[in-house]
Amino acid sequence: MRVSEYGLDGYDDIQAQARAVVESLAPRDREPRAGEGLTDTQVKAFRASGLSRHAVPGRFGGITETVDPVAVCVIREELMYGSSPLDAMFALQGIGSYALTLGGDPELQRYWLPRIASGEALAAMALTEPGAGSDLKAATTTIRVEGDELRIDGLKSFISHAEVADVITVFGKEEGGWSLVAVPADTPGLSIRPGPSLIAPHDVADVVLDGVRVPVSHRIGAPGKAFDLVLATLTVFRASVAGSAVGLAQAALDEAVRHCRDREQFGRPLYKLGPVAGLLADSGSDVEMSRLLAYRAATRAREAAESGDGARAAESLDYSSMAKLAATEAACRVVDRCVQAMGRFGLVADSRIGQIYLLQRPLRIYEGASEVLRLGVARYLTAQLPDASGPDASGPD
Repeated sequence: MRVSEYGLDGYDDIQAQARAVVESLAPRDREPRAGEGLTDTQVKAFRASGLSRHAVPGRFGGITETVDPVAVCVIREELMYGSSPLDAMFALQGIGSYALTLGGDPELQRYWLPRIASGEALAAMALTEPGAGSDLKAATTTIRVEGDELRIDGLKSFISHAEVADVITVFGKEEGGWSLVAVPADTPGLSIRPGPSLIAPHDVADVVLDGVRVPVSHRIGAPGKAFDLVLATLTVFRASVAGSAVGLAQAALDEAVRHCRDREQFGRPLYKLGPVAGLLADSGSDVEMSRLLAYRAATRAREAAESGDGARAAESLDYSSMAKLAATEAACRVVDRCVQAMGRFGLVADSRIGQIYLLQRPLRIYEGASEVLRLGVARYLTAQLPDASGPDASGPD
């Protein structure tokens, strides 16, 4: 399947580039096993891939003038189809550096962003804490001005790829608001300790900030205005989570279709048995609907970014939230159906479908839990409805 078949002209080469990176790894090296984090092979392949150039604007070594949400979505779909570690590294290059792109000190931008674009440096973002997940305003990490330095104290948890990151964007409370600070990973006082082992093998860690000091110029944006930068980051990158979910759902469906085509029961291929055919058909429909919604959300995000219209950007974020909600929920349904269609073979722990079964569950939690997104989507829908006193209040004729 080429993305140009969905009306996205100019993205087939980008899709092929992402696919080639996955295929450069031997199948055994594409996914981690339980208890393993990122491997040197995965990190080296990603650094050399050139994909990071799609996560940084052109003036800092990127491909396009501004980060293109459609390209990011297409790349994440292709990477997640074959290798969740590659997908996560690519996502974090953008998420971890985008605020620096928007509000970083020029000297800091010139130092870090070209390195991130080339893959020389890996980025991460430290938002969550033991007591602050969806409710970021519960964060207790503190940022204080001391002379010409910022002092940072706190504990961040569940931070993806903190152990391999070269620079971490840290979220914390400063005076009456919340701020973001770019902290090089080798800064004294910053230490990394292993996080919990997740059901889906994924590299997370705690980031301990004990009297960390960086120049005031490392603050990103205005003091206390971090949420503006966080929302701007989500505006560009949230639609890509939907793309990632589509990639994983497609991988599950392909596994199930191959199995049901090749295996016979009751004298015929499995896919010719009515209940199994229904599982495959419903899954295929879910994948296609999710893909269309993901591409539409990414296109709206690109158009909003290009327009520079804040109101349009806010609306595109609401639409991206809808896409993320729909695609991740659909992916979980698809994967469950595919396991069911494969019967006992779907239960083999070290099989590809077994890996996918574990990978699908976090999709509904990270970067906006489904329950939280539903509140925002509901607000968005009610805002689109004409006022009850308006001329359209009576509805269709």
